[in-house]
Amino acid sequence: MILSMTGHGRASEQIPGKTLTVELKSVNSRYLDISCKMPKIYIRFEERIKQVIREYAQRGKIELYISFDSFTDGDEQTVSLNKSYLKSYLDCLYTIRDEFGLRDDISVSRVAMNRDIFEIKKADEEEDEIIWSRLEPVLRTALSAFYEMKKTEGKKMLSDILEKLENLEAIIEKIKKRMPEIVQNYRERLTSKIYETIESLTGEDAEAIQTRILTEVAVFSDKVAVDEETVRLDSHFAQFRLILLNEDENTENKNQVGRKLDFLLQEINREINTTGSKANDAEAAMLVVDAKSEAEKIREQIQNIE
Repeated sequence: MILSMTGHGRASEQIPGKTLTVELKSVNSRYLDISCKMPKIYIRFEERIKQVIREYAQRGKIELYISFDSFTDGDEQTVSLNKSYLKSYLDCLYTIRDEFGLRDDISVSRVAMNRDIFEIKKADEEEDEIIWSRLEPVLRTALSAFYEMKKTEGKKMLSDILEKLENLEAIIEKIKKRMPEIVQNYRERLTSKIYETIESLTGEDAEAIQTRILTEVAVFSDKVAVDEETVRLDSHFAQFRLILLNEDENTENKNQVGRKLDFLLQEINREINTTGSKANDAEAAMLVVDAKSEAEKIREQIQNIE
């Protein structure tokens, strides 16, 4: 499957007192590079968050943002009684009253002045699993949207690359067909020059010259032959198409598509350059330029593939 390295995903969910929003975007990168910006409550989950992201992406520079839109002022807090402490504290007050005959002025307001009877719990003091259970579904929803965008962009790229690959193959076929003409043209030029130079030839001389022409043409034909290069190019094209169209998501190296294609295109470019250096012909040279241009367009697209 072809996946683009560029993508975007966003999801929001209401949690007690707040709206939790997770947003992420990615651009091209040789490796997987994840950066996270989030409230301090989630910092301790950064490695766990990155591990989840790795399920959806293998390459690219990914920026993740987590934010809160609070419905309340200030930090969310929960207040509860420390009942065991309160009971012990009241027992002490009653003892003081009874044993020392003091006036009883024990009241709620006076007892509440002792702040130790209260337990104030901030949101970031909640248990980790509770916090994670709220975050993970929102994170995965945003990542699912992110992944779908990568797939959609990947399909467009696949169509474009296949079209350019067909163009490249057509150019190489033209070069193949051109090669016999190049040899024949050389034979005609060589024959014409030799016979122009030698005005009178005997039968034996003509036969010797003809033999020399055939030898020179054979040497030239071998020198400009690009059979090996075009055969390797045909093989590379077949491999290239196989990788592009491989729909098996369970293969071990399914996420190495971009790297494989990049390496294969380097080999294609090498064969095109060799073909260009051998093809001693203006028309063939122009076809090689066209081939290199088409290969460069493919390379630009491959840089976007995960």
